[in-house]
Amino acid sequence: MTKTEEFVEATRLAAFPRLNPNPVLEFNGEGELTYANAAACTLARALGKERVLDILPADVANKVVDCWAAGRPRLREEVCLHDRTLHWSFLPFLEAGVVHCYGEDVTELLQREEQLRQAQKLESIAQMASGIAHDFNNILTVIQGYADCLYTRHQADKPLADPLKRIGEAARRAAALTRQLLMFSRKREITAPALDFNAMLRGFLNSLPRHLGNDIVVEADCAPDLPRVQADPGMLEQIIFNLAVNARDAMPQGGRLLFTTRWVRIDEAYVRQHAEARPGWFVCLAVRDNGSGIDRKILGRVFEPFFSTKEVGHGTGLGLSTVHGIVKQHQGWVDLSSEVGKGTTFKIYFPALAPDPECETKNADSAPAGGGKETVLHVEDEPILRELVREVLSQYEYRILEAGSGIEALKVWEANQGQVDLLLTDMVMPEGMNGRELAEELRGRKPGLKVIYTSGHSANVFTMDQAQHDGLWLEKPYQASKLARTIRDCLDHPTQSAMEPDPAHAVGVASGRSLEQDAVPA
Repeated sequence: MTKTEEFVEATRLAAFPRLNPNPVLEFNGEGELTYANAAACTLARALGKERVLDILPADVANKVVDCWAAGRPRLREEVCLHDRTLHWSFLPFLEAGVVHCYGEDVTELLQREEQLRQAQKLESIAQMASGIAHDFNNILTVIQGYADCLYTRHQADKPLADPLKRIGEAARRAAALTRQLLMFSRKREITAPALDFNAMLRGFLNSLPRHLGNDIVVEADCAPDLPRVQADPGMLEQIIFNLAVNARDAMPQGGRLLFTTRWVRIDEAYVRQHAEARPGWFVCLAVRDNGSGIDRKILGRVFEPFFSTKEVGHGTGLGLSTVHGIVKQHQGWVDLSSEVGKGTTFKIYFPALAPDPECETKNADSAPAGGGKETVLHVEDEPILRELVREVLSQYEYRILEAGSGIEALKVWEANQGQVDLLLTDMVMPEGMNGRELAEELRGRKPGLKVIYTSGHSANVFTMDQAQHDGLWLEKPYQASKLARTIRDCLDHPTQSAMEPDPAHAVGVASGRSLEQDAVPA
């Protein structure tokens, strides 16, 4: 190598530590610092230290001497300063008589690793929650079904009817808990019908004060003539509860919590200032407290999973991220404004549904169900559930065939020469054939066969978006009257999926009286 080539090579190598964006240091064999690049000096100043040595591991000189004497590297020596974590690695360069040291700020890497661990943990919990919900919903279906049947027979006997009614109500509250489990696991579709938002809000706020304490005054200002929204009531209650608890923690000495609903029109000017917004008519829920407020520096991070300003052990950092996720699932968005010492306001926007002229006068859940002479093949691996369905449908004079698995159902089908009008099948069954596969097999033999799928899981666990065109979905736990009504609807109107919203409720420009957007409290 010529001298010129040697000079070029030396210049190139010298540029590596000088231009490296990460700290690069050099020590002699006695542990004295002989070189620190600009990145190391910049990092020290950023951490409030005057010397580079102040951001290195304690007793760094002895560590360098030991590294040199042993002739082996010391890797990832950790230093924690303030909220940052640094890793330092020492590598002996015996030929030159020095020890090189390389630093790295691994704070964000460690945070991402922790978030990944948390996400994996939550995914495992979610899988378990989904399985528990499925089994629990089977039990609740039996409790609720028999309670409804007995209540129907004995509603004139008040001493007996009142306890039966309470049992049914308790089962429905338990079913709401399983909906929250499925929501947590992100395995729940938004399949609810049009919802009276004001009625849901007032009903839930009645029970909220006992969770917040006597020092929090809860108030509501609900706009009249509010259009309906297509939303899951359990999920909306979760939003309200999470925001209320968040507000409570911001008001340790007590305060005022105001819930406001308005019907607002979003225009293009608003959309240009809010990335997630879109034009149209929306129902806006504003939740305002007069608590401590949120520092502007962290305002943009509050919806991040696992981000929390609370002390360790006093918050998971999932409350607001859950709110954000639910709202996004409902095709809405959240606006947040806050000022330290003056309180916080969350504005949540849900698409408003076009008014249905019949929605105020009809209630599908209370409509009586008709019966018939058709044959229903019920496939369910829980014997007690088969007994319940047999008892319910026998009251409506249907002919009932039963099977405990898909394989057994095929035998029952053959024994009855395919004389089946409707298949009512659970999705999860033993012996290697699920409800979807059974329906496809029987549909191949009888193309006009009507199908209702049931499960304690939610619809999208089984990619029911692919099955909506050929069957209805009945989620467990269900009431006896809902079962009978769904079967009658399926037999009479096989083309309408229970998972699809009523076309009359399509999102559009809402009609009727509206309230101005600026009526929502800031």
